[in-house]
Amino acid sequence: MKQISLFFLVVLFQSCQYFEKQVPNEKDLLNQRMKEINWKEVDQYPTIADCEKLTNPIQRKQCFFEFMQSTIQQKLSIDTLKILFPKLDTIEVKVTINSDASLQFEPQFPRDTIAYDTIKIDSILKIKLVDFPKVNPAIKRGIPVKTQFILPVIIKTENGKK
Repeated sequence: MKQISLFFLVVLFQSCQYFEKQVPNEKDLLNQRMKEINWKEVDQYPTIADCEKLTNPIQRKQCFFEFMQSTIQQKLSIDTLKILFPKLDTIEVKVTINSDASLQFEPQFPRDTIAYDTIKIDSILKIKLVDFPKVNPAIKRGIPVKTQFILPVIIKTENGKK
């Protein structure tokens, strides 16, 4: 009986060490967690109502980008750019979707581009790309976040129709 009592006494003292573990520093935990998060990717890409019906994230992303590209092409299909810049067939547009769901469009040109009036093209984009359908922002950890991407937008097709 003495041996059992002694055994329980030793176990009791040993188990007290488990309760003495130090609580990790809050800042250290936060820094560790921040390093684990991939800040270059979002949990959910921006979306529109029609694409939200899709359950597959890859199809949803593809639906969204196809919608954006076709809508921009449609809004720019009026002959303004074709008349002013007849040799321009494709333009790259940087699309910014802010966390409040507001949109910004900015044409992207190679650094050595001087053939086109970039200011005029930028103003045409701003005029033509108003009243854009509602776009829901991307989600990261349950929070709406700002995203940016560049879309190639076809102004003029091979046969000259668009």
